[in-house]
Amino acid sequence: MQAAPFDYAPVNDAAGSPTAVSIFADRPHVRATIADDVAGAGFRIMREAGLADVLDGHPVTLGEIVLLDCPAVDAGVLAALSRLDMRVARSGARLVVSTTIEALEDVFACLDQSQARILVAPTRGERVVALGQELTMIARVRVRESSGEDHISLLRLAEQVSEIARKLDSLAPSNDDGGGSAFRFETPKPAYSGPEEADSSGRLGRAARPPLPDPRLVRQIIRQRQMRARFFDGELFADPAWDILLDLTAARAEHERVSVTSLCIASGVPPTTALRWISQMTEAGLLERVEDEQDKRRAFIALSDNAADAMARYFAEVGKDAGRLV
Repeated sequence: MQAAPFDYAPVNDAAGSPTAVSIFADRPHVRATIADDVAGAGFRIMREAGLADVLDGHPVTLGEIVLLDCPAVDAGVLAALSRLDMRVARSGARLVVSTTIEALEDVFACLDQSQARILVAPTRGERVVALGQELTMIARVRVRESSGEDHISLLRLAEQVSEIARKLDSLAPSNDDGGGSAFRFETPKPAYSGPEEADSSGRLGRAARPPLPDPRLVRQIIRQRQMRARFFDGELFADPAWDILLDLTAARAEHERVSVTSLCIASGVPPTTALRWISQMTEAGLLERVEDEQDKRRAFIALSDNAADAMARYFAEVGKDAGRLV
C-alpha cells in the first residue's frame, strides 16, 4: 500500500521521546538557526530539508509540528502551500510558517484550513514562543481525547510545556507583549449579541441595531490615536484590538475590503503580533475571514455581524462626544 503523502509522528512514543518537529527551509543559514533553536528548546527534529521536499509532492512524513520558512512566493509555491495547508489540516499536525511582509498577503490567502500560525520576519525568540504555543494547543487536544491509558503521555507532554516555558524566560524575554506568559490562553468570551428590549407585550427580543458611525468620524479618531506616536513612544499606547476594530468599522461603513497586510499596519504593532491578535479575535467571533470571489488567491478580514452590532451601539452610546475619543 502506498504511504500517505503526509503523516505525523505521535507526541510521545513508547520511550517518551520529545515532540517531533519537521523543518523545511531553502536558506541554509535559516534552516541551521531554526534547527539549533528547536533542539535547544527540547524538541526532536524529525526532518530537516529544503522546500522542494514539500513542494514537489514527494511522500513526506511530517512531525507533529511543521516549521516552514517561505520568504518569497511564486505560482508554484502558492499552489504547494495550499496543498500543504489541506494535508496538515487533515492530519492534525500544527503548522508554523515564517514569511516576509511582502509575501504575507499571498501566504495568508493560501492558509485557510490548517489554522496555521504565521510569523513575519520572526526573531529567534518569536519562533520559539510559537513552538511553545503550538505545543500547548497539542496538549489541549490530547486532554480532550485522553483516556486512562493516555495519562502518562499527557504528564510527559505537560513536562515538555513547562520546560519550553522555562527556556523562553531566558531566550525571549521581550516577546510577551504585555499579555502575560506565552502559555496563558483563556477561553474567549461569547460573542456579543446585542441588548434585549421588551416589546409592547412585555416579551424580550433583540433591540434594533443603530447605524454604523460616520466613517469620517472613525478615521478622525484613528488619526488622533496615531498622532500620539509623534510625541511619545508608540508602545506606551499599544491597543491593537481596538485599533483593528476601529479600522474595520470605518471600512465596513465605507463598503471597503481590508487586506490582512493593511490591517497589520492599522493595528500599530509588529506584523507577527498583529496576526496573533487577528487570530484570537477571529476565534472569539469578532472578526471573520472573507474570500475574494473573483480571485481565490486573495482573502480579506472583516468585522463579524455581532462585532459590527457592538461597535454601532458603542458609538450610538457615546454620541456627540465620539469625536473627542482617542
